[in-house]
Order: sequence, then C-alpha cells, then structure tokens
Amino acid sequence: MQVIINIDGGSRGNPGPGASAYVIKSTDGRILAQEGHFIPHCTNNQAEYTALRLALIKSAELGATRLEIISDSLLLVKQYLGEYKIKNPDLAARMAEIRTLARPFHIAIRHVLRHLNKEPDALANKAMDLKQSVGFNPIVHLHPAPAAAAAAPQSDTVNGVRVVPVVREPAPAPAPVAAKKAKKAAAQQPSLFDDL
Repeated sequence: MQVIINIDGGSRGNPGPGASAYVIKSTDGRILAQEGHFIPHCTNNQAEYTALRLALIKSAELGATRLEIISDSLLLVKQYLGEYKIKNPDLAARMAEIRTLARPFHIAIRHVLRHLNKEPDALANKAMDLKQSVGFNPIVHLHPAPAAAAAAPQSDTVNGVRVVPVVREPAPAPAPVAAKKAKKAAAQQPSLFDDL
C-alpha cells in the first residue's frame, strides 16, 4: 500500500513545550491517520525528528509499504538523505533509530515550503495549545506508554477530521519465558525518544 505523509514539528521557546505531527493519506487523498503528539520539552529539530519517527511507526501499523514523505524542514530532509552531516550527537542517534524504523519501507522524501504543509502544522499547534496529544486513528502503542492526561480536553476538528485526546493502550506483555530477556535488553538499549 502506498501512502502520502506530511510531517511537521515545532517548539514554543526552542527549547520549550512542543509537538510533532503527521497526516497520512491514501493516494486518493483520504486521511487514514493524523496525530499531534504533545512533547513537554523539546527543540524544533527534536520535534521534527519525532514527527518522522511517529509517521514511520503509524505507517507500519497501517500496513503501508511505499511512503511519500513531505516535510517543510529542509534540515531534516537533507540529513535523512545524507546530503547534510548531522553534527549534533542527540540528533545523530535519533536519525539512527529513524533509519532502523525506515528499513521495511520504500521511501521518497522531499522538502516543501511551509505554506504547502499546513495540515500537520495545524495539528501540532492544536496539541501545543491543549498541552495534550490529539489524533484520528492515532498510534496504538508507544514505548514507554505516556501517562494519561488528568483532564482530557474536548475533542475538535482539525483538517476536516474529528480528533480526540490520545490515550495509549498499555504495551502488550512479553511472553513469560522471554520477559527477563526483553527487560534486560530494554535496560541496555534505552530509546532516545523515551521522553518524547
């Protein structure tokens, strides 16, 4: 299945409270999923990288195989393509994780100007305004699962689609025999995105 994905991320304060967003559409323009993921503290670049990571996770959930990814972050696009070096160690490690997630897909990624990427921008701003992740068909699991918000905001419409507060399901428990191995492996290799 081929999908078209617009991604965006931002931070108010850089660093400060931020959000990452993706909008995934079928080739006929139907929105399959969209999410604005609130991040309590991040930089603009961290939010952009997280948007790409989340889009890859959701694409796998949807069973997509071919991804056309559109971003208004020239830095992210050029760094993903290997045309710009990644000097920041944090971003370099994040890109390594993104590349691992990207392996199963055929990916085309391109840069557009900001005014051509309004849909994920609207979703990221909604999440920042509410200080709460919101979505339509959002990601089911994130590791670790973020705590649920104390008071969920009212749902709303973004990009013509009703979005609701995102509440993640707990991650499935590993099989009893593999539980100790999984716990040990997770402790040895924590994700750089654990806080996002």
